[in-house]
Amino acid sequence: MKSFETEIENPIVQKDIIELANKIQLFHNGKIDEEKFRSLRLARGVYGQRQEGVQMIRIKVPYGKLKTNQLRRIAAVSDEYSRGRLHITTRQDIQIHYVDLNRTPELWSELEKDDVTLREACGNVVRNVTASETAGIDVDEPFDVSPYADALYKFFLRNPICQEMGRKFKVSFSSTDKDTGLSYLHDIGYIAKIKDGVRGFKVMVAGGLGSQPRHADVLFDFVETDKIIPIMEGVLRVFDRYGERKSRAKARMKFLLKDIGLDAFKTLIAEEQKAIEFKSVAIDADAYVASKPVSVLAPQVDIKDEAAFSLWKSTNIIPQKQDGYVAIGVKVLLGDFYTDKARLLANLVDKYGAGEVRLTLRQNIVIPFVKEDLVPFFYTELEKLGFVEAGYNKAIDITACPGTDTCNLGIASSTGISVELERMLKAEYPQYLKNEDLVIKISGCMNACGQHNMANIGFQGMTVRTPDKLVAPALQVLLGGGNLGDGNAAFADKVVKVPSKRGPEALRRILNDFEANANGKQFVDYYKEKGEKYFYDFLNDLQDVTNLAKEDFIDWGEEKKYVKEIGIGECAGVVIDLIATLFFESEEKIENAKTSFEDEVYSSAIYYAYTSLVNSAKALLLAENKKTNTHAGIIKQFDEFFIESGKINLGTSFSELIYQINKNAPTKDFALSYISNSDKFLAAVRAYREAEQVKA
Repeated sequence: MKSFETEIENPIVQKDIIELANKIQLFHNGKIDEEKFRSLRLARGVYGQRQEGVQMIRIKVPYGKLKTNQLRRIAAVSDEYSRGRLHITTRQDIQIHYVDLNRTPELWSELEKDDVTLREACGNVVRNVTASETAGIDVDEPFDVSPYADALYKFFLRNPICQEMGRKFKVSFSSTDKDTGLSYLHDIGYIAKIKDGVRGFKVMVAGGLGSQPRHADVLFDFVETDKIIPIMEGVLRVFDRYGERKSRAKARMKFLLKDIGLDAFKTLIAEEQKAIEFKSVAIDADAYVASKPVSVLAPQVDIKDEAAFSLWKSTNIIPQKQDGYVAIGVKVLLGDFYTDKARLLANLVDKYGAGEVRLTLRQNIVIPFVKEDLVPFFYTELEKLGFVEAGYNKAIDITACPGTDTCNLGIASSTGISVELERMLKAEYPQYLKNEDLVIKISGCMNACGQHNMANIGFQGMTVRTPDKLVAPALQVLLGGGNLGDGNAAFADKVVKVPSKRGPEALRRILNDFEANANGKQFVDYYKEKGEKYFYDFLNDLQDVTNLAKEDFIDWGEEKKYVKEIGIGECAGVVIDLIATLFFESEEKIENAKTSFEDEVYSSAIYYAYTSLVNSAKALLLAENKKTNTHAGIIKQFDEFFIESGKINLGTSFSELIYQINKNAPTKDFALSYISNSDKFLAAVRAYREAEQVKA
């Protein structure tokens, strides 16, 4: 065995990593299809990047809480396997780039030494569970959501009901009615509530961004904490069975809700209740181990620039509900920082904080549990790291995805324009260093990883074509989005599309108008009052592409002429339609079902058997050149084409056979019977397939 295989203490994790290593070898030997291999590595956090032959690795940081030993481990891995740069994402993950595919199992095993995982960081699975970065310290929170986010993350990690969905599934927790976890744009969002002295959550469902943003619906105004996991399991089961699979563009849960409506969705959830093993999952919040601050005397320090220190304190210090403590917001430009700084930060927080940092949805870092008398000392130490830029979470703190730097889907630079806009704001609009009401976000394409369409002012990477058919990088300007609190929000309107080099001028005109005419209103209210046409009229001339200069064809942060290059997106995984591998997968799922049965996890055993049944049916339909889509559609098609025609005799309909899953409780006897049925069904469809091949 390879050395890393023997160093992993957790047998479940060991199996994961060895499986990745084996599949990489099979891929290199031509024994596994590229598309099939892609779906497997994505669910292990291994993501193709724009540059050929190297991978981006997404490291999962549940609800953004990162212990200092984990930060050091990630830094060491980045130095050894990447280039020493860490990127904080808008989902509180860390990404590293330029990694050799063959070294990813070894990299993963190193991370696991400090309980850091790659599992389900990408792919058609439940992605990283995010939460308010001030959870546990927020002065306005009814309770700490961290224990609940932690329990939910652990329950669904490796859970068979959410391993091969039609698309990714995103979850958030918000500490207060300010909804800083952005529940309204998630597949499921939980907002902390207290009702009659009992802890619980408001539950939002089926929100999303992308090219067609959708505001989440209220699924429940209040549920007690023991219901959040069963509710999500019901939602996942429905999404897995009825969600789109053929068209990636329509495969998110928001489209399912749009198609069938909230009432029909609730009915489908109700139909799944018998299959759900745990109707109540109590979460012991008191058992959750929170970080504890050290007790240390404050060193004497000499502040060289009192004005800069005062400005920083006014923008980067976060009140904390624990007496005598504050949190420090560290503004991280573009979410990028290097491993040398990461180690020094970890050392500082270990010795003078609580051994923990938080990664934020705006790509920053929060240091909680800083004693008030230690603030000057922290300032001087963070200054050495270049981490005292004022304007944390203020207007000047622009969010941007990696864009054309590394992403396959990037159309125009998001990082380059972000740097330029921040430079312009500092120079021309210094008052925005303290402005919390204005939010600016940038994405390199329509997929909205930079969350541009929920911002007050958003920019999306695009292209424009001149009358001479020359292509230049461009930015779509979106206005009027904003978080209104308690699960309410407005999405931004698309107003104009301008060449990228005119982006700063567009922002300048918007801010000048806002400064002159808003009369103290927040931007989202001012935009609503004025309307889209008002802004279109004074920005319209910037859309003119008949007079582009040479520099307009060079994107921000680049030196060469722009060339549009869009690769294959991997942020949602792929659909695999290969008959042989589907049969092989069905075998694997039955083996997984039997293993779960032996472990007495009957609900998992049943779901593995269910996925084997669907997989086997899909394989046979594809062999007959039938197009497949949702699980429900596959079940219906199989009955119509094979059962009703008499081509295959199961003694019952396929739908009767497979839908036993939501008509029976997950008992030992039912699990045994259902696994047996999936085994027999696989044998039957394989026999039919072989007989048809002989005839041919």
